[in-house]
Amino acid sequence: MKMSEHYDLIILGGGIAGMTAALYGARSNLRTLVIEEEVCGGLANWTHTIENFPSQRAINGMDLMDAVKDQMIGCGADLIEVVEIEDLDLKNDTKKIITDEGAFTARAIILAMGRKPIPLPIEHDWDNHVHYCSLCDGIFYKDKDVAVIGGGNSAFDESLYLESIGVRSILIVEAMDTCPAAETTQQKALATGKFTIFTGTRLQAIAREGTGAQLELYQQSTGETLRSKVDGIFVFIGQKPATELIRDVIQTDEHGYIIASPEMNTDLAGVFAAGDIISKRYRQLTTAMSDGTIAALEAHRYVCA
Repeated sequence: MKMSEHYDLIILGGGIAGMTAALYGARSNLRTLVIEEEVCGGLANWTHTIENFPSQRAINGMDLMDAVKDQMIGCGADLIEVVEIEDLDLKNDTKKIITDEGAFTARAIILAMGRKPIPLPIEHDWDNHVHYCSLCDGIFYKDKDVAVIGGGNSAFDESLYLESIGVRSILIVEAMDTCPAAETTQQKALATGKFTIFTGTRLQAIAREGTGAQLELYQQSTGETLRSKVDGIFVFIGQKPATELIRDVIQTDEHGYIIASPEMNTDLAGVFAAGDIISKRYRQLTTAMSDGTIAALEAHRYVCA
């Protein structure tokens, strides 16, 4: 029989916001537990090079997250990774999180589950060749041709990583009339000679052809249908908040993001939120760290009241 275990503070999510909160919670002498459904690091794990983190001119995303994780554990926070959250009760004074590793209770909860990539919005049977992380899966496409769906900064940054590891050609497919990525990044990509960019274009269908696939692309301005053969597809069309479990429990905006006060309070007493999961304008590693800091300090104040 699995035993319940009680903490002062439980943090759901082990991205930069959750780990920062855990660091502050543990250093405030709160018995702190981080529960992460996958592995700590969040979307930063998927970033090959981070160049806007203070003190680091350039650092691999996973390396940075591993360093934060080590510091968090060194300060005394407990961690459970690769665990399924089956149910939760956030409305009572003692909060309860039920997982496949057991049930855990706490006086305070910080919700920091972050965001997940939006999946490719067309039906297909080519799952093994459709990816959401170039760092994870790009190496399989050395000397091959890929399409990247999306034309934002993430799409171009990930594409430049694909180019750097030897992908032969990269087709950018962006539905808007212009790519929203920074102009300097677009120029850097075009200078490689390996990029083709289609704007005002939508992916309509994927037809498997040998080991690759034929993409059917619709150009919205002309009504023309184009076809292009690729060996794989990488999808970077945005993210959605990971609020499925709590959307009917806690107040969210029309897009599913948690509504939190400047002190990271939600509409439930003892429940705080931090990072990409909350409704806000800017979502960066540094802003998520700020959220996590504030949430942990407010949680400490709540627990010790």
